[in-house]
Amino acid sequence: MPPYRHRLFNHSRLLLILGLLLTVGFLVTSFISYEVSKRSILEAIVEQSLPLTSSNIYSEIQKDLVRPVLISSTMAHDTFLRRWVLQGEADVEEMTHYLREVRQRYGAFASFFVSERSGIYYTGDGVLKQISPDEPRDAWYYRTRALTEDYEINVDPDLANQDALTIFINYRVYDFDGNYIGATGIGLTVDAVRRLVTEHQQRFNRKIYFVNKAGKVVLVGNSTKALNVDLHDGAGIGPQLEHILAAESGSYQYADADGNTQILQVNYLPELKWYLFVEQGQDAALDGIQRTLWINILISLLITAVVISLAHVALRNYQHRIEEMATIDKLTGLLNRNAFTMLMKKLLADHKRDPQPMAFLLADIDFFKQINDRHGHMAGDEVLAGIAKRLLDALRESDLVVRWGGEELLILLRHCDLSEALRIAESLRRGIGEEAFAVNGQAIPVTISIGVAAYHAGETTEQAVSRADAALYQAKNAGRNRVCVAPEA
Repeated sequence: MPPYRHRLFNHSRLLLILGLLLTVGFLVTSFISYEVSKRSILEAIVEQSLPLTSSNIYSEIQKDLVRPVLISSTMAHDTFLRRWVLQGEADVEEMTHYLREVRQRYGAFASFFVSERSGIYYTGDGVLKQISPDEPRDAWYYRTRALTEDYEINVDPDLANQDALTIFINYRVYDFDGNYIGATGIGLTVDAVRRLVTEHQQRFNRKIYFVNKAGKVVLVGNSTKALNVDLHDGAGIGPQLEHILAAESGSYQYADADGNTQILQVNYLPELKWYLFVEQGQDAALDGIQRTLWINILISLLITAVVISLAHVALRNYQHRIEEMATIDKLTGLLNRNAFTMLMKKLLADHKRDPQPMAFLLADIDFFKQINDRHGHMAGDEVLAGIAKRLLDALRESDLVVRWGGEELLILLRHCDLSEALRIAESLRRGIGEEAFAVNGQAIPVTISIGVAAYHAGETTEQAVSRADAALYQAKNAGRNRVCVAPEA
């Protein structure tokens, strides 16, 4: 928690600086003449507006890729997937069902696993093919196998879906000894990126399109630009294109076929290996605008530039933290404490804006040490993982289940008051207790105790969990295999 408090403090200081900048901006722009405003607007287009639009689209694309990366990471660390490979890939239907369930549950366009041992390409519809180093369309796998990072993001035609252009997250999979055993992940259709481009074109009235390294247009929204057009042949932009592609980012101007000056902002997107082109006509932006309107637009541009720039910085830092953190507990597949702390920060901020009931359930496996002592730690691990799976299956997708520590599991029920939380807790307790866990052919009866605490406005996460822990302690002392409610804060 201390690092997050530190950032919150800095964020408050940034907001104070932002307020000062806006105030000074309004005062200064009140005294700017028409000619100065005109020059300032042109500078804003070149230096702020177009780069800001480009950065905004880039950040939106990165944000949309965070969840698929987490899903692919979960697949790569999934105990079932790795055990299935190590046991010889015997039942293909099991893997097909698993990939199909991932695709349906998360709304992915495609889900896949390629085995290093057998070279078989599995999808949610069955075995797709046998990969080969001599097949150009399989180059992505051998590139992923040689990665030093855990995953890559690339854009390729999807052979399993009529060559639809797809954004793939290719994640390396290791066995329990750290040996590479294949690649897994999901694919997203580029239609989502196309819709994003269309929305920004309509919002900002600019031409937005993507260009590959060969200089051809590969993706557009509802722009007049056509796909597969070679920009080398374009009037004005053609002579500059090689320099633009080599520089990877920057601002440029050129005259189009009608003699109109176009302002162009270019940014290279390494995740997609494409260039993002954002264009705006200079003459159309400057003609027929009165002095007061220009001043208002300038103010709006400055406000937008500062606000979105700060938002972009926050998003970039947030993403960086997510990528560096191990968010999933490997044994259970649940969120770990770090991920929960990060998510709770946002949930509590949302709760302040729109208070909705929440409840915490802290569950503990009864006599877990005896299970470990009597049946071995491997059996204990299987019991813990099995309980985690049953909890996930029994809860809503909006609820959070966390490996809190040892055999303790923390559950956050969103939009749930105390009475409903008690009902859910009792249902979970009964469900676990009514069915024994089969480990190595032996049935192991398991029960859980649960402490329940409704979240009170103004509480910290630690305070709410502490009350749930007190209730759990009460349940343990009362004989275990029961649900108790936390005392009021």
